[in-house]
Amino acid sequence: MGNALKQRLKQSHFESEKQEATLNILVTANYLRQYMNSAYTEFDITHTQYNVLRILKGIYPQGHPRSEIICRMIEQAPDVTRLIDRLEKQGLVERIRTEEDRRLSIARITDKGLEVLEKIHPYIDRFDSVIGTRLTPAECLELSRLCEKIYSSDETCNNEKEDQA
Repeated sequence: MGNALKQRLKQSHFESEKQEATLNILVTANYLRQYMNSAYTEFDITHTQYNVLRILKGIYPQGHPRSEIICRMIEQAPDVTRLIDRLEKQGLVERIRTEEDRRLSIARITDKGLEVLEKIHPYIDRFDSVIGTRLTPAECLELSRLCEKIYSSDETCNNEKEDQA
C-alpha cells in the first residue's frame, strides 16, 4: 500500500498507517474537488453554491431557511447569508418571507437554478462513472462505510446556535 501516495508526495515512508490513511483521504478529496470545480466554473458557480442548489432542489418547490441549509451542507460555509445573496443576484435562488415570522426567510431554487443543475448533471454523471470504473460496487459501499465510520460520531448540526447568529 501507499506506492501511489509515495510517488504523488515524493515521500519514501510515512510515520504510521494512520498518517498514510489521512494523507490518502486529503489527496483524494483534493482530486475530487479539482474535478468538480472544473465543472462548476463553466457554469459560473462555486462548489459551495452548487451544494446549496442541490439541497434546495431536493425540497423543490418548497425551500429551506438558512439554518436548515447550513445543517445539510457537505462543507459548512462561514457566511451562508452572503452565499444565498450571490445566488439570488444570479437568479438561481429566491427568498420568500414567511407569514408567521417576517424575519425568517425561506430560500427556494428558481427555474434558472434548476436549469443550471440540469446542465451540470452530465459532468457529475461522468465523474461518478470514473469512480465506478475504478471501484466495484462493493468497494464503493465499503469506502462509504469507512468514511462514515470516520466522521459520523462527530456529525452534529446545532440549529439552535445557528438560528441565534
